[in-house]
Amino acid sequence: MKKNMTSLALAAALVAGVALPVQSASAAAGDWIVRGGVTWVVPDESSDKLVVGGTTTVDTRVSIDNDIKPSFTITYMLTDAIGIELLGALPFKHDVDGKGGPFGGVHLAEAKHLPPTLSLQYHFNQFGAIKPYVGAGINYTVFFDEKATGNLKSAEFTKVSLKESFGYALQVGMDYDLGNNWLVNADVRYIDIETEARLSGPGGAKAKIDNIEIDPFVFTLAVGKRF
Repeated sequence: MKKNMTSLALAAALVAGVALPVQSASAAAGDWIVRGGVTWVVPDESSDKLVVGGTTTVDTRVSIDNDIKPSFTITYMLTDAIGIELLGALPFKHDVDGKGGPFGGVHLAEAKHLPPTLSLQYHFNQFGAIKPYVGAGINYTVFFDEKATGNLKSAEFTKVSLKESFGYALQVGMDYDLGNNWLVNADVRYIDIETEARLSGPGGAKAKIDNIEIDPFVFTLAVGKRF
């Protein structure tokens, strides 16, 4: 449901952009494009089963919630059509819940992460004020402030560690030229993020979840300026 709402919001932004008066200015080699807006991270997660003390739980995996934060992008145009872009944002915070089995619906942990993404883009400049583009690149995700919560915290699992992730990123988006080098932007990415969770408890007790594939769709709405 949340993914459908996000997709509708993105579609509405694109339609709104098309309805504006047509402009014709395009980026040129050497231009910088700076955008600021909001980014919504919507995980499409899967994982191995939760293992506590060496015992695999009965079909308990993980569910990761969405989060939205202020974000920015900086693009440098290498040519009139090819640019390189950096995506950054304030730290995203996600709750990790059990899904299925005895821990289904139980709040297990929470963590923050930063997902800087560097992409090479191709911009299509032949459509007047509408400037669609596609991109592909790499993502580095680092996790921090990991905490055990709910049942795991009650069991005194005090240390949670999530492995950093390197992965690919795919992107499609659109700028709409408002004139005077201002623009509005709508953008969606698919980012490959995979991690592992390790939890430590009293007396050397251990719990783990391997192969956590977060793989979010990342939606951005922004306003920008070309320099």
